[in-house]
Amino acid sequence: MPEEISYGRQLTLLAGDDPGTTALVAVDPAGAERLVTWIELERRANQMARLLASRGVGQGGLVVVALVNSPEHFFATLGAWKLGATVLPMRWDLPPWERDRLLGLAGPAAVVGAWEDGPEGMVTAADVASSAVLEDGPLPDRVADPARAIATSGSTGSPKLIVTPGPGLVNTDPAMQATTQMGVRPKATQLVISPLYHTNGFASLNGLMTGQTLVVMERFDAARAVDLIERWHVNTAITVPTMLQRIAQLPDVATRDFSSIDSILYGGAPLAPWVVRVWLDLVGPTRFWFSYGGTESLGLTMARGDEWLGHEGTVGRPVGCEIRITDPDGNEVPAGTVGEIFMRRLDGAQTFAYVGAATPRTTDDGFGTFGDMGWVDEDGYLFVADRRVDMVVTGGANVYPAEVELALSEHERVADVVVVGLPDEEWGHRVHAIVEPVDPDRAPTPDELRAYARERLAAYKVPKSYEIVERVPRTAAGKVNRATLIAERAEER
Repeated sequence: MPEEISYGRQLTLLAGDDPGTTALVAVDPAGAERLVTWIELERRANQMARLLASRGVGQGGLVVVALVNSPEHFFATLGAWKLGATVLPMRWDLPPWERDRLLGLAGPAAVVGAWEDGPEGMVTAADVASSAVLEDGPLPDRVADPARAIATSGSTGSPKLIVTPGPGLVNTDPAMQATTQMGVRPKATQLVISPLYHTNGFASLNGLMTGQTLVVMERFDAARAVDLIERWHVNTAITVPTMLQRIAQLPDVATRDFSSIDSILYGGAPLAPWVVRVWLDLVGPTRFWFSYGGTESLGLTMARGDEWLGHEGTVGRPVGCEIRITDPDGNEVPAGTVGEIFMRRLDGAQTFAYVGAATPRTTDDGFGTFGDMGWVDEDGYLFVADRRVDMVVTGGANVYPAEVELALSEHERVADVVVVGLPDEEWGHRVHAIVEPVDPDRAPTPDELRAYARERLAAYKVPKSYEIVERVPRTAAGKVNRATLIAERAEER
């Protein structure tokens, strides 16, 4: 059985093995690159640990890290883990009201951030820089337990923290073990294109702990991401649909070199089939992976691109878990029937705890749910319809926004689209499409979009109203707050 090694000790071992090798390549929005070696990462983490300790952080404390994707984010995170503290990455651009609610829930021992009006005692960017003069030698070995938490407002708008139980030990995390299944080579180069406050971005620390070199973009840019794949011979990346679609829409993407890629892992919202096929052509069907899971670690499904070709639209089959699809009364439904997705890990491990929200319901025999709707086919492949909370009931019929978004996203002049349900006197709610055009000067008209949708969707699913916007308001992680979009439009009535 592999030895269990703390995150802090693992960094020390990696720095000892390859002190002068590049561990991080930080890329700013202008494309400038900053290289950090393993020995520099080890020393700066030790210095940050000493700075945090001087602010009262110790074993079991919680450290909020609210910095842009940067070496300093890694210095602070790894420094906290060396003290045995839990790390909570947080958005650096939160407005004070939302930020303060989350900090009130977290009750951190220390906050590392760059807010001008941050909480009293905040470790500032200047403090992080000045820590470079502190002692950089080894520290006592400690294990963070739990090692990480994620902040989210979810779909409800209410802030909560998702605390992932489990110690900060390498060789025990299922997410790390999944990289072997995907054929990622040892000490691979990973492109980090999601913000570190998001689950996908923070998961890059798993790769770092196995000796991967991380090429970290401060801000996602499709063209630059492809440049970095070619320049650094990137082997792997974790992505979300918006990023994949923007890269797929680059005019020269088919001529670019993706030969270094071992795996692209995608998860999150449904991905349009045309985008999938572009990526299967770019990297090959056996190197593109689909997944379904969540920060809560209720369970995981995965499928390779060649499996998807035989089960178009799937997010995979269970990996180390069981799936049950149920009706509103909790009864299991037959294959092919849409219901609520419940999952249960086979190892029986505790999965997560919420702070600031009630833990989602579980069945008496231990199945939990993210609140998503879907079905399984006869071969056991899972298909996600949509989140229950996003479903639009119009004229008594259920419409899943994700399905409508996928249909409209295939229009050649649509760059992005989000679908919501707006209050309507006749229908209860009407299906409304918010569309970002590829070219604002050649935006498709509502009539064109309506005709296009009618060719692909049942009549009741076709949006009854359309809105052209300069940009769909997604976060850096590719998410939209549907509740906010609905509220804004309801106020305009």
